[in-house]
Amino acid sequence: MRAFRGSFLHCLANPADAGVEAASYVADGILLTEDGHVVSLTQASKASVPADCPVQDLTGKLLVPGFVDTHVHYPQVDVIASYGTQLLEWLETYTFPREQHFEDRATAEQTAAFFLDELMRNGTTTALVFGTVHKTSVDAFFTEAQQRRLRMICGKVLMDRNAPDALCDTPETAYTDSKELIKQWHNKERLGYAVTPRFAPTSSNEQLQKAGLLLKEYPDVHLHTHLSENMAECDWVASLFPDQLDYLSVYEHFGLVRKRSVFAHSIHLSHSEWNRLHKADAAVAHCPTSNLFIGSGLFDLRAAQKAGVKVGLGTDIGGGDSFSLLRTINEAYKIQQLQGVSLNPLQSFYMATLGGATALDLDSHIGNFEPGKECDFVALDPNATELLSRRTAVAEDWQSTLFALMMLGDDRCIYDTFIMGESSKLTL
Repeated sequence: MRAFRGSFLHCLANPADAGVEAASYVADGILLTEDGHVVSLTQASKASVPADCPVQDLTGKLLVPGFVDTHVHYPQVDVIASYGTQLLEWLETYTFPREQHFEDRATAEQTAAFFLDELMRNGTTTALVFGTVHKTSVDAFFTEAQQRRLRMICGKVLMDRNAPDALCDTPETAYTDSKELIKQWHNKERLGYAVTPRFAPTSSNEQLQKAGLLLKEYPDVHLHTHLSENMAECDWVASLFPDQLDYLSVYEHFGLVRKRSVFAHSIHLSHSEWNRLHKADAAVAHCPTSNLFIGSGLFDLRAAQKAGVKVGLGTDIGGGDSFSLLRTINEAYKIQQLQGVSLNPLQSFYMATLGGATALDLDSHIGNFEPGKECDFVALDPNATELLSRRTAVAEDWQSTLFALMMLGDDRCIYDTFIMGESSKLTL
C-alpha cells in the first residue's frame, strides 16, 4: 500500500450535465492505493492510513487524474513544427516521407521510446495512437508501452491508395497484419488495439470492408480514423464516394461507426452527422492546436454537446505543436471564444481526464480517483513559473487556480507523473 497527500481534483460526471457538482475537490486529502489501484480518497483529517504504509507528501501540488490524449501520431514526432502547409499538402510534404522510415525497427523503437517519455513528461498517461502502415511500427510501440506499464491503444495504418507506393498495403495484408497484431497485443496487460484506416481517401472500398470485418470479429477493439478535418479533404471524399450522403456515411456504409469508434477533428459536420454519431455511441477527438496550426477550422463544441456526442482532447502530434494537454486546453478555450462561447475550465478539465477516458470507453479503468480504478495521476505545480506563482497566489478559489494552470501552464507545471501509483521519474 502507498499513500499520497496533497490537494486533489477529479470529475465524477460530465459538467455539461451536472455543472460544478460534477467535480470533487479535496483541499488537503490522502489518496490511499494498493497494487497500483485506488483504495480511497479522503480528507487528511479523516484518513485512516496503515502504520506501515508510506505517505508521500505532495502538499502544495494539485493532484489530478492522468491526462488522456484521444488522438496522436507517434511517427510524426520529427515533423512537428514544420512550416507552411494545410492538411493534404502536409501529408505529402512532411508526413508520408517521414513515415517511410518506420519499416526500420530501430527507428520505430527509438521514436516510440522518446514519444512515450515525452507524453509522461507532459502528464499524459493514456493515448489513442496512430502507427504507420508497417506492422513493426506498432509492435515496437506496444513493446515500449508495456515496459512503462502504460495504458495505451495503437493500430497499424490501413492505406492502399492515394499514397506513396512505399506506404501502401493491400486489403488482404491490412487485414492479416492487423489480425496478427490484435492476437499478439490486444488486452495484453494495459494495451489495446485500434483498427486504423488513415482516412477514407486512402483506403479502397475493399480495404474499408476488411476494416469492418475486423470490427465484427473483434468487437472490443477500437476504430481510429479522421473525419471532416479540412474542407478540401471533405470535397475529395465527396468525389471519391459519390454514392454516399456525406463523409460520415462512408464509414457507416462499411460498419465503422459504433461504440469505441473515435473520429479525429470532426470540424465540418452537419446536424445529421452529429446526431448519427450520438446514436452510434461513437466519440470525437477535438485537436485544437493542430486545427489552428494547419488552418483546418474551428471545432463546434456546442453542436457536439447539443447532440450528446462524447468529446475528448487530442494533441495530434505532429500537426499539433505541443505534447501538453494544458496547452491544448489553452487553444481549445480560444477556439470557443472565437465562436462566442466561454469554455468553462471544469469542462476542459473533464475532456482531458474523465471525458477522454469515456470517449475511449476506458472510464471503468481510468479517469478519476474512484475506488478500484488504476492509479494514474499527475502532480501539477501552481508555482512552476514566477508568473504562474504570482497569478495563483491571488486566485480566489480552486476554479481560478485551475483556469490559471490551463492558460499559463505547460510541461513545466508537471511536477511528477504517476503510473499505477509509481513515480515516472523512476522511468524518465
